[in-house]
Amino acid sequence: FYEQALALEERGVDFYILETFSYIEELLLAIDAIRSFSGLPIVAQLTYSEEGTTHGDVRPSDAAVQLKNKNVQVVGSNCTLGPQALLPILQELAAVDDLRVSAMPNAGFPKREGDRIVYPKSSPEYFALFAREAAALGVRILGGCCDTTHAHIRAMPEAVKSLRPAKTHPAAPAVEMISKPAPVVQREPESRFWKRLQARKFTVCVEIDPPKGLSLDRIFEQVEKVMASGKVDAIDINSGAMARVGMDALIVAGALEARGVETVPHLTTRDQNIIGLQALLLGAWTVGGVRNVLAITGDPPSVGDYPEASGVYEVDSVGLVKVLNRLNQGTDWAGKTLGGATNFTIGVAINPVADDLDTEIERFQAKVEAGAHFAMTQPLFDPEHWRAFLKKLGGKPAIPVLIGIWPLSSYKQALRLNNEVPGIVIPEPLLKAMETAGAAARDRGFQVAREMLAWSRTELAGAYLIPPFKRYEEILEIL
Repeated sequence: FYEQALALEERGVDFYILETFSYIEELLLAIDAIRSFSGLPIVAQLTYSEEGTTHGDVRPSDAAVQLKNKNVQVVGSNCTLGPQALLPILQELAAVDDLRVSAMPNAGFPKREGDRIVYPKSSPEYFALFAREAAALGVRILGGCCDTTHAHIRAMPEAVKSLRPAKTHPAAPAVEMISKPAPVVQREPESRFWKRLQARKFTVCVEIDPPKGLSLDRIFEQVEKVMASGKVDAIDINSGAMARVGMDALIVAGALEARGVETVPHLTTRDQNIIGLQALLLGAWTVGGVRNVLAITGDPPSVGDYPEASGVYEVDSVGLVKVLNRLNQGTDWAGKTLGGATNFTIGVAINPVADDLDTEIERFQAKVEAGAHFAMTQPLFDPEHWRAFLKKLGGKPAIPVLIGIWPLSSYKQALRLNNEVPGIVIPEPLLKAMETAGAAARDRGFQVAREMLAWSRTELAGAYLIPPFKRYEEILEIL
């Protein structure tokens, strides 16, 4: 902000318009940057939602009070809203004593048509009507924002040229004020899964893949057998692994939760923008009964069946943890209150055998700081891989960790996983043992899985087991 404003002032501007700020904190920073060297007038404009708040849930009157104390000459609003939707915002601003107000609405609310953003055909006459109503409220500066033209701008002074500014402000805002809800106190997650981890009881999950088609019958049948063993605490559900199409993990989780099965569905940032991610999570919490979520970035579309598709990736897994944490505090990503709060147990992935462990550890710590409650590792096949990771980390993780255990069924499978699947490292001695075992390779692979499970009970909070080739009942041989 300082560099921009200084360059403009050196070229002779008469005043500054700070516009389209969604966060008042950012606007205050811009004002401070200008005031550090300049005494020119400032018009400070925020953009508001239809609910009458900025990101961060700040009302116009609250914003005006903060801005009045920052040596700005005009306070106003621009963008996002069309003329009529902006009037209640202006009415609230104009009710603040000794405040000059500006208004620069959009032509209306945009929509997407193909590759274009299209605005409604708002007429100059419509803007002239807005200008008269805004001036009657006490607005001093009028203009237009997105999709307004010279015709809109010309119509406004013509409409108000015979008017004189109102000399007084109304004593109180005429619009209905929305009281802010009490802040949500940070709570411990409420799921059985989390309570078990907190009680330091070794927790076992079995990972499943959602069906590629329409039927959940086999999932129900296999999960019922696994859970009937009494040795499994939850089912964790993959989401579009290797960028392949399958039923949504949150939907499958809701179906299993309805049958009394606790779930840990994965959610990837590949397929949804921030709006879609939040919509899914709110539905999963309220309708699906989902209480645990594993936040992952997700495999890129290029590795799957749709290489021509584009990944969204507006946020990565760290950002998704922050989104989940916001929902747990009762607000969406934009700071709007939800009328309640979710209370998800937030999980994250960690790869102890990553090629770049420094970056992996940095991202893991960022996930913890963002609000993660637990972590799940990539499948490991040697305790030394975990111990080497702990040494690099500098001690035990700050959150409970569940190890991934994958029973190997053949030498060829082990060879493929080691060479073709990102994030998986199978030690050379194990590869050789699987090769030497020949027809007994499956027995050797399952024995290693049992050994890894027994070891993990001594050093980790839990484990999740990956059934070979979706034969879920075979996982009981490990348990």
